[in-house]
Amino acid sequence: MATEKTTVFEKAAVLESPFEAQVVASILEDEAIPHLVRSYHDTAYDGLFQMQKGWGEIRARSRDADRVREILDLVRSDNHDISNEYEPND
Repeated sequence: MATEKTTVFEKAAVLESPFEAQVVASILEDEAIPHLVRSYHDTAYDGLFQMQKGWGEIRARSRDADRVREILDLVRSDNHDISNEYEPND
């Protein structure tokens, strides 16, 4: 009987906007880091909780959580040109 491997994701960071989610997810894809972006929007409450919790969260393996936060910090920094600091598969 073959066993199926499951990847366990944990909350790595809270995202502030859909733009931030797209940029970070794109960089994580370039680095081949498995991740999941989850919006906190709830249609029943018309996004009420997004004002309290943030736009959403990014989930990743525990061993990748620090790298996810590093990338998010670069995206949020005043220097929006991350090309000098970002090298895929560092």
